[in-house]
Amino acid sequence: MTDHNFGNRYQDRARRKGRKSGLYLLLGSVSPEVSRQAGESLAGRATYLELAPLDPLEVGPEELERLWLRGGFPESFLAPSDAQSLRWRQDFLRTYLEREIPALGGRLPAETLRRFLTMLAHLQGETLHLSRLAGNLGLDGRTVGRYLDHLVDLYLLRRLPPYEANVGKRLVKSPKLYLRDSGLVHALLGIPHRESLLGHPVVGASWEGFVVENLLRVAPEGVLGFFYRTHAGAEIDLLLLFPSGALWAIEVKRSLEPKPSRGFHEALADLKPQAAFVVYPGEEAYPVAPGIRATPLPELMRNLWHLATQGGTSFPGKAE
Repeated sequence: MTDHNFGNRYQDRARRKGRKSGLYLLLGSVSPEVSRQAGESLAGRATYLELAPLDPLEVGPEELERLWLRGGFPESFLAPSDAQSLRWRQDFLRTYLEREIPALGGRLPAETLRRFLTMLAHLQGETLHLSRLAGNLGLDGRTVGRYLDHLVDLYLLRRLPPYEANVGKRLVKSPKLYLRDSGLVHALLGIPHRESLLGHPVVGASWEGFVVENLLRVAPEGVLGFFYRTHAGAEIDLLLLFPSGALWAIEVKRSLEPKPSRGFHEALADLKPQAAFVVYPGEEAYPVAPGIRATPLPELMRNLWHLATQGGTSFPGKAE
């Protein structure tokens, strides 16, 4: 439901009838105007819960590749064909470009916004260079920064912050940017089916973004996500920091025979995490190096999900 005025009227009527608790009204909208007005009129009575799209644990391992290609929006994932799925995502993007983003107060033409999103799709998983991005769009840095904020607010974009540690090395300090739904990345780049995706330059970055988003989605409450990179080349694609201070280091590989990179080994020596994984698109988990396990995405998601159901208070030790 998206009409906050209806919500107020319903709640007032229920209270007049003597009902004071146990009222739930689910609002399925991220419309900026609805969210703003609901926050004003339901102050102290509204709770916000992010409802994520479909994920690998819901669709099953046999549908993992289709989920990666089409993304997690149910209409896109369940479409009868890849062509119809792509058409749905293109229509969805058009709605956001013409209605949702302008509702946040922006004045950029829809065509400029599309160029902006397409550029972000090409830059999937790269660190933010605001001046370069602004220059390519012919805009000033402040405007581009404001629109990045809008995309984050609309749950379209994730800014993954860098992990800052006192390791005596020069660290990359700009965030990495990921469009959160892999299907939207592929729609913006005109990728119609799996064969085209596997041959596209974005394939590795797209898979990385898909893995990062799904792991963060099931991580226990209070777990923070980062990446780690030094100017010398040490790198961890996703670093999970648990409330206890425990660290999980994750490298993402598209290969079915993954090998941890030299940069990953160097980063592990820097940070000494409690567990280290290489996430790959295979079906079996096995050790690939001392203390590092090659792990399918659904299995690592299940590990995190089980921790979440336990309250996130217990953590496995180092991978054998």
